[in-house]
Amino acid sequence: HWDATYSNSPNEKLGWYETDLSPTLKLVEKSGVSKTASIINIGAGSTMLVDELLNIGYENLIATDLSAVSLGSLENRIGTGKVEMIVDDLTEPTTLKNIPEVDLWIDRAVLHFFTEEKDQKTYFELLKSKIKSGGFALIAEYNLDGATKCAGLDVYRYNADMIADELGDEFKLIENFNFTYTMPHGDLRPYVYTLFQKK
Repeated sequence: HWDATYSNSPNEKLGWYETDLSPTLKLVEKSGVSKTASIINIGAGSTMLVDELLNIGYENLIATDLSAVSLGSLENRIGTGKVEMIVDDLTEPTTLKNIPEVDLWIDRAVLHFFTEEKDQKTYFELLKSKIKSGGFALIAEYNLDGATKCAGLDVYRYNADMIADELGDEFKLIENFNFTYTMPHGDLRPYVYTLFQKK
């Protein structure tokens, strides 16, 4: 599904393509992680966020996605060797289980695709195991006013309290806000953005 999606549409026509990265960058800055911090972009696709993080000096980036096509597009754009690329399935992780812990986990618009409880559980177990003590989770998904489908797939919508419940007492909510994203063709998509810190 995702390889076909990325193969059939130019990056700037994809429904989640962002030109305004400010909501995510605001929370990256809020986290205070250093430029040498280990940062993983979950479901990176061919996001422009990776380019921008490199541009502002972050050095230790991992981009992971289920689609090899999307990561190939990203690597072609930014150049080989600048970012570690990992093709893996967050609902059945293999390579991701073996990576070192990270300082910052960034997920914009991935978690909401996991509509089954078992997949949500696998996602949060991986997240909890891969964030360092004192590290951060930046999670941005469709909020409760958001659409019920994306890219032809059903989605599971969230608010900050629902994400907090999944993370449990081990994580503290640092900041959250709602943000309405304008898709390339003009439709509006309400998101919730959250930043949590692992205690």
